[in-house]
Amino acid sequence: MIKIVGAKGNIQNIDGLLEQIQSFSQKNNVCIQVFNANMIFGKNHLISAVEHAQRSMKNKTNTTNSLGMEILLYASGERQLKLAIPKMGVKTGRAKIVLTLVKEKGEISDKIVNEMLNLFSLARDDSVIDGDKETLKIFGINKTELKTVSKNKYGDLILEKVAMVDIIK
Repeated sequence: MIKIVGAKGNIQNIDGLLEQIQSFSQKNNVCIQVFNANMIFGKNHLISAVEHAQRSMKNKTNTTNSLGMEILLYASGERQLKLAIPKMGVKTGRAKIVLTLVKEKGEISDKIVNEMLNLFSLARDDSVIDGDKETLKIFGINKTELKTVSKNKYGDLILEKVAMVDIIK
């Protein structure tokens, strides 16, 4: 199961947040990956990244040793973590973030989501998941690429970048 949650909060300590996420993930048997919401163009962006990452782990074509890091690579459209982390990572201060939760078996309940948000001092706001033309530009999609599709197909440009990771690996 995949659950994608948008949130806002004040991030003071990224390492501390990542440690909390790791601990919470282990306790609840769920993989959690966190992203800077400014780099996300809708739920399909992350669903595609998760599906590609799961497939790479299953087929043993993965680049990293963890599903969370593999999701990060695909979501970023990059081949290397040293490029993916700065591109997609959460920044300190007032932040809009997107959390992707993946569980192999069973449900991811709203109770778990709410517990996670409370623990991380975040307020749920799924509107941060929806990207726009500016998101695409920040992500690295140029004007020429944007001109190749109609506005209702912008999401396909991100999905293409996610899929390209398989080719550039």
